[in-house]
Amino acid sequence: MIDKIAKLPTWLIRGLMLPLLVLNGWLLILVCEYFQSLVTIFLTATLLSFILDYPVRFIEQRKIPRAIAILIVLLIGILLLGIIGVTVIPILLDQLNGLLERLPSYVASGSEQAKVFEAWADERNFPVSISSLVADSLSRVSYQLQQLSGQILGSFFSVVGSLLDLLLTVVLTFYLLLHGTQLWQDLFQIFPEDSREKIRAALKRTFNNYFVGQLTVASVMGVSMTITFLIIQVPFGLLFGLVVGIMALFPFGAALGISLVSFLMALKSIWLGLRVLAIAFVIEQIVESVIAPRLLGEFTGLNPVLVLVSLLVGAQLGGFLGLILAVPIASFINALLTLFKSQPKHNEMPQNV
Repeated sequence: MIDKIAKLPTWLIRGLMLPLLVLNGWLLILVCEYFQSLVTIFLTATLLSFILDYPVRFIEQRKIPRAIAILIVLLIGILLLGIIGVTVIPILLDQLNGLLERLPSYVASGSEQAKVFEAWADERNFPVSISSLVADSLSRVSYQLQQLSGQILGSFFSVVGSLLDLLLTVVLTFYLLLHGTQLWQDLFQIFPEDSREKIRAALKRTFNNYFVGQLTVASVMGVSMTITFLIIQVPFGLLFGLVVGIMALFPFGAALGISLVSFLMALKSIWLGLRVLAIAFVIEQIVESVIAPRLLGEFTGLNPVLVLVSLLVGAQLGGFLGLILAVPIASFINALLTLFKSQPKHNEMPQNV
């Protein structure tokens, strides 16, 4: 049967594979939606185990048993999260509420600036009529920001409220750190033996390096932006710095976050918005040009268009978690396709038979 399939034309084989891939992908999406809570817990625990494996191995090098090292890392992580939850989170929530309260005044200020610009252009015989358009656009943007802020607050309180899911995530992370190596070895049995190690290396390169490097870059970006915003006295500097840092977790996110912050500040004062944009752009370029290449390198191997498409698909399927996982998953699939294409075809018949 396999020999008969191998004799079929290449275009026909690829044409038959495409509907099967689409069907299997659709079925996989249905299964993930049905078990959404369990899939989210497993993916979050897997992501945490990838990241926490580095400090665990660092402690192991001090001749401490792995189980004790895992407990130490988890306890330190929980302690840090508790400290952040008690000190930083209330400030962020307060600034978010303050931003929502001031947002209507920012919109009114933006409309007034549009009218001033329209009057300035009219004095110089430049027929420009943008005040009504700007007012309508700003009201829509204000509504979308309020909706987004409400969703963020709702998601935050729902996450905090689901203590059982949080406990299951911590427990699963512990067992993945403790027995994850054996689990991945069993899963890799489905791949051919001659390419198993290459696939494992590709998985480690696309996930471990990406998440550790991207998390470091996002942390540097968030801290530097927060300090800069506080120095130049940007309102809600801690909130805006955190927003830029979180959005820097995925490609193009930092630029999008900077644009959003600059736009909000431009509503209050056009010069403040331009100053925020210029300074934040310089910092973003320094981080992306100096720090990011050293940590991330060119490991993705993806065209920027494919990166953007993978982000859109990930956001549609998995929300924020899908955004974080989209690029490494797409990069891993690309690495698998490249690996299988480079494999020699042992079943090919000689040309002159």
